Amino acid sequence: MTALSEFKPGLEGVPATLSGISYVDGQKGILEYRGIGIEQLANQSTFLETSYLLIWGKLPTKEELVEFEHEIRYHRRIKYRIRDMMKCFPETGHPMDALQTSAAALGLFYSRRALDNPEYIREAVVRLLAKIPTMVAAFQLMRKGNDPVQPRDDLDYSANFLYMLKEREPDPIAARVFDVCLTLHAEHTINASTFSAMVTASTLTDPYAVVASAVGTLAGPLHGGANEEVLTMLEEIGSVENVGPYVDHLIATKSKIMGFGHRVYKVKDPRATILQQLGEQLFERFGHDEYYEIALELERVVADRLGEKGIYPNVDFYSGLVYRKLDIPSDLFTPIFAIARVSGWLAHWKEQITKNRIFRPTQIYTGSHNETYVPIHERTCAINLEAETL
Repeated sequence: MTALSEFKPGLEGVPATLSGISYVDGQKGILEYRGIGIEQLANQSTFLETSYLLIWGKLPTKEELVEFEHEIRYHRRIKYRIRDMMKCFPETGHPMDALQTSAAALGLFYSRRALDNPEYIREAVVRLLAKIPTMVAAFQLMRKGNDPVQPRDDLDYSANFLYMLKEREPDPIAARVFDVCLTLHAEHTINASTFSAMVTASTLTDPYAVVASAVGTLAGPLHGGANEEVLTMLEEIGSVENVGPYVDHLIATKSKIMGFGHRVYKVKDPRATILQQLGEQLFERFGHDEYYEIALELERVVADRLGEKGIYPNVDFYSGLVYRKLDIPSDLFTPIFAIARVSGWLAHWKEQITKNRIFRPTQIYTGSHNETYVPIHERTCAINLEAETL
């Protein structure tokens, strides 16, 4: 029997696996992918090169990267039956729900499970990395009554996604900033969606189901959905002068300040620092954002009020401002998070199946014992006194 003293709500701090994929030091603000600092990757790498690093455990040679990019470039299109299915989705549906359904549907077309076959694993990696952005962009256009834009083989990964959203070739600076955003969101140890992916993977199901389960987990506002809430918060604050009273009210009511605090980081998230720099690049190129000054004051006030508790900006705080300047609708922020995190999920899927043991945690039972079954004709209804009073 497990002792109650061993119970950790949310499994906080409980090691669930051995992994060589990424590393976080929350006290020092360090994030590494396969031992390489996130700052180096953001400045020098690309999202697809970083994805290769995460999934195959090493930086690719020039020839390996060219081949990998070529494979993904020519697997971007989705089958017309998936496209027709997506046309039947309600226009009011959230893009994350559309993405989860579409990702799962890929498994219907590529249902062969050969988890011991390196060729099958590579094909699954390529398909998911290539097709997920196409499905996100397609739903965005189809929910407005428009036909989806076909991918362009002459554009790189990030530029092609922005093109499919607007049917115009993006500014090179915008495409590069977006690519760095994907790199920053690609992986972050055993977070909720990654753990969901690992649990699903441990049953030895197909990788499309693994990604679909992770997408469903990412959709929650306590995980990937927080960046949408940050912009809503900035709009509610409205001006720099309102920041102090707004924060004081949230603190007094013990409400969450969206975009601040992290289960691991007790200093400013290194990804938030890079995203802030990316935002400033975009503002210089395309014009200032009225909410940026509010965000800066909000960061200062929260640090003053809550810094001693380790409450600082996380990755969600500045990402919404960056996506807003890229003219991306706010309800696509989390699907874009998913586009990036597919590489991390696949890295953990690949690592999990090489040393697999199905996840089967235990519990601490808190119910009663030796109850007697009561026949239905002898049962009485419990009266809801509160409802009766109302």
